[in-house]
Amino acid sequence: MKPKIGFQALAESHEQPFVVIDKNFRIIALNQAYERAYATDADQAIGKHCYEISHSHSRPCSEEGEECPHHQVYEKKTTHSCLHTHRDETGRTYWVRVTSFPLMADDGEVYVGESIQELTQKDGPTETGEAVHMVGESPAFLAMIEQLQLMAQSRVPVLLMGETGTGKELAARFIHQHSDRRDKAYVTIDCTILNESLVESELFGYERGSFTGSVGSKQGLIELADGGTLFLDEIGELPANIQTKLLRVLDTGEFRRIGGHKTLTADVRVICATNRHLWEAVKEHQFREDLYYRVACMTVHLPALRERRQDIPLLADILLNRLSRFTRRRYRLTDAALELLQSKNYPGNIRELRNNLFAASAGSIDGWIDRPQLLTAFKNTPTSLQNPTPAEDDAEAGFPLTGEDQVTSGDDAESRRIATVLKEQYGSRKRTAATLGMSTRTLYRKMKHYGLR
Repeated sequence: MKPKIGFQALAESHEQPFVVIDKNFRIIALNQAYERAYATDADQAIGKHCYEISHSHSRPCSEEGEECPHHQVYEKKTTHSCLHTHRDETGRTYWVRVTSFPLMADDGEVYVGESIQELTQKDGPTETGEAVHMVGESPAFLAMIEQLQLMAQSRVPVLLMGETGTGKELAARFIHQHSDRRDKAYVTIDCTILNESLVESELFGYERGSFTGSVGSKQGLIELADGGTLFLDEIGELPANIQTKLLRVLDTGEFRRIGGHKTLTADVRVICATNRHLWEAVKEHQFREDLYYRVACMTVHLPALRERRQDIPLLADILLNRLSRFTRRRYRLTDAALELLQSKNYPGNIRELRNNLFAASAGSIDGWIDRPQLLTAFKNTPTSLQNPTPAEDDAEAGFPLTGEDQVTSGDDAESRRIATVLKEQYGSRKRTAATLGMSTRTLYRKMKHYGLR
């Protein structure tokens, strides 16, 4: 198949990767930027499906769970833009914005022109872990990536909100590496692991003799991050008097070392993260309201793993490949095991998924991981061990209740109410009991009475 001459000239007029596709998803024209982006050439690409070249898929991206601009253009005959996950010749996953619009040929046939804008730098996410390691293809994940990319273009403070294990530190590093500060320092501090005096000395530094044992002066993390990015993990745990001093830095860029008299300045982009509702802490007078408005200029919600189940197979594959590099043994999941992984709710998110897989691999004899190894791993994960109630069933390990978990005996209003709340709380007896206003022991006794698993 030869490229259509008119469309080929149109493609070459674009600086960014550009491709023309027919109604069957086949490429009929492309420019050199597209060839470079996907390590192909016109002879190889023309006549092939677009998803084969850009996604390494064997079927259209819409069948893989992604939004398809191709369908939108053909159905509505209007321009459409969306976020997509692409892969380069090395298998590196990165994210692009695809803008598609209808093209009319001389014979009246409609084609799709697609301009592709890469949203991540070449030194961004990789599947080998050498750089920022963020992976996903689900709509929730892609929407988050687009938000992070927008944040990277700004210099205002950012607040990352998400449950434990959702990758807030990776998101902060992503913002830094895609900002104009990428060549400067990236400094991080966990506000939960240091007491008040240590947090202050770590952030602001100290002068010689400012306290017992300070035999010399020391630069603080704010000073070290000058020109770059400072990441404050779990900022909600920051002591009250440190909140006041941090507010001054954000307002004026000025600070003093402990025991020092000289006012220092630093140009620092601050990114904060929290796994709690920070505004609730403000209302409870545990966090300064004025500091909240300074650190939450732009807010990004990081989706929990249960909100992006579509990404679990990809994440599991990458995590097992990483494990294989250490053990020099290949691990694979059976279809049944993968189905089981995707049914879990993961209160510990990606960190819990990783722990489950690593624990299950220990029980694998031939490298294959099946349901029995996963079920054993689930019962021994920290989230299961922390549950004070009996955990003989899958619901206590974080699984949603299925049809056979509903009422099997009794048919009164109370049994239906308990069953409903159990589903809403993803099978957690502790949260269900709190919602219903009864003790966990009472709930367990009623569950047994009504035949609720």
